[in-house]
Amino acid sequence: MELMFIGADHEVTGSCHYLRVGDRNILIDYGMEQGANVFENCELPVDAAAVDYVFLTHAHIDHSGMLPLLYARGFRGGIYATAATCDLCSIMLRDCAHIQMQEAEWKNRKARRSAGSVVTEPVYTMEDADGTIRRLVPCDYDSMITVCEGVQIRFTDIGHLLGSASIEVWATEGNVTKKLVFSGDIGNHGQPLIKDPKPTAQADYVVMESTYGDRLHSAEKPDYIGELTEILQTTFDRGGNVVIPSFAVGRTQEMLYFLRQIKAEKRVQGHGNFPVYVDSPLAVEATGIFQKNEYACFDDEAMALVRQGINPIAFPGLRLAITSDESRAINFESTPKVIISASGMCDAGRIRHHLKHNLWRPECTVLFVGYQAAGTLGRAIVEGSREVRLFGEPIEVRAQIAQLTGMSGHADRDGLFRWIDSFEKKPRKVFVVHGEDSVCKLFTESLKIEHGIDAYAPYSGTRFDLISGSFIHEAEPVAVKKKARTVSDVFARLLASGQRLLAVIHRNEGGANKDLAKFADQINSLCDKWDKP
Repeated sequence: MELMFIGADHEVTGSCHYLRVGDRNILIDYGMEQGANVFENCELPVDAAAVDYVFLTHAHIDHSGMLPLLYARGFRGGIYATAATCDLCSIMLRDCAHIQMQEAEWKNRKARRSAGSVVTEPVYTMEDADGTIRRLVPCDYDSMITVCEGVQIRFTDIGHLLGSASIEVWATEGNVTKKLVFSGDIGNHGQPLIKDPKPTAQADYVVMESTYGDRLHSAEKPDYIGELTEILQTTFDRGGNVVIPSFAVGRTQEMLYFLRQIKAEKRVQGHGNFPVYVDSPLAVEATGIFQKNEYACFDDEAMALVRQGINPIAFPGLRLAITSDESRAINFESTPKVIISASGMCDAGRIRHHLKHNLWRPECTVLFVGYQAAGTLGRAIVEGSREVRLFGEPIEVRAQIAQLTGMSGHADRDGLFRWIDSFEKKPRKVFVVHGEDSVCKLFTESLKIEHGIDAYAPYSGTRFDLISGSFIHEAEPVAVKKKARTVSDVFARLLASGQRLLAVIHRNEGGANKDLAKFADQINSLCDKWDKP
């Protein structure tokens, strides 16, 4: 009986763990790596065709996104997940396949224009995604499921995303049974719509995420309704639009939940039944899935509305844009409005068209409601860039830029501790995964010192014998080889540094004259050094 760590080890994305029970080969998640890739992942220890089952914690692409590749390489087993996760995967994996195919087509067109001969293949195709979706096995929360002889599982609501779960696994070889718990992504308490994380009572071994293991959310519950109302009121009074770049699954539905309450309580004055556009086909489909799974996944507050015959994420004035023509028409409607569109970090999708039409207008507001990763257009805007490029055009940033701070689907350090401390007896060992290298190390030490837990943060390739409770192999970190920077890479880095400098300057407006003068002298000195003919 063996546990092996494949992905999201000392990294945040690409979650994947391998479990062997007797002659059965099982994967827990098989996610796509997103953003910066620090460490190399080891290969699966068996061929894809030899994998018997996948147990999936939730639908986010960094947990599910490589399943179609597994299918393309021969996997034909069952993928066990909650019913809501199966529903979300049915749209998200197809969307991901569409993106892979589009990117490959774009690269091939570019190569043909430059007389290139290299043909780029998509990571996987729509046929692979469809085949994967046919392998999904919907499961109810809290039901004991016998997968095969020697393997039973149970899904427990972990409060991160619609359908998200921690997975309890009872693994038996001979007369020995060990219980494992895979936390998945642990949710933040008090999120709208979905339930809070449910504790688990007992386990021999726990594989636990640590994404926000080094930080705390605000001690006071943010007043999202009040903040959003103020933004809407002031923007509409100026005659502008509120443009919200939002992730299609999860965050969009939370924003609809807030907007329904604002409208129901008539908090915005003087603008009647202001229109709210959801301009993302994926978000529209996801919203339908939220409504379909309300009885299994909604929290008490949302269900109280449902019992009154109120849809918590629908309201008068909500308009859904599906086609490209419907999307384009939004920006020719002069009424002050809310536009919610993907992608959440502004790097792709229809949101870029809405930014092109609204960023330059001082009466408008662009409201960010999610994390903006380094290097994204959203991050540049949030950090104070005065000009951005969209579709090859320079666009001046004159709109008000705002953020709803504190919105997170992840538990913070205290929330993670609350979950692991809920076990009635300390697990035999806790494996810490799914966090940046420094966070994994810090959180592991905190579990040891502050909570008396035997914790270990494995690197990819680490193998552990679950019966003897000893390591078969403790892997060392293997850094991803960095490509040599080209001149254009370095120049792009320099431009990014300049944008950051501008953001810092703007944030220090109104500071002490002495400090600002010193800062100006330092900048001028540096410019004198480099501005020589």
